[in-house]
Amino acid sequence: MPQDTPVITGSNKALWAGWVISALIILLMCGGGVMTLVNPAPMLPTFKALGYSAHLVPVIATLEVFCAILYAMPPTAVLGAILLTGYLGGATASHVRVGQPIFLLPVAVGVLVWLGLYLRDARVRALVPWRRFAARSQS
Repeated sequence: MPQDTPVITGSNKALWAGWVISALIILLMCGGGVMTLVNPAPMLPTFKALGYSAHLVPVIATLEVFCAILYAMPPTAVLGAILLTGYLGGATASHVRVGQPIFLLPVAVGVLVWLGLYLRDARVRALVPWRRFAARSQS
């Protein structure tokens, strides 16, 4: 590790909480994507209501699984989180566009994606300025 990289350690509880939250997200995303790939028929009415063609169902489901796999692996977790954020942003926009109040679900999942990564990855914690602001206000 380069010497100029700040090392912020977290407690074991925070690390475990991060992995538990991340595991739930990974299971949710991979499970939903795989179920859609295996049996797309139940999803077709939902996709149609959102304005997507049936031929896009396997493409979107594959992207969902791919992003979750990247998020699951520590070397690519940040890239996975970024891609999941984009994926979930598209889901949010799709639901808002058709007036469905379920748009809050992908927003909540997106928050959990970053919370899980924040708790399990010191590099992400180093990027978040909360500690710097807290230190300034105490001076």
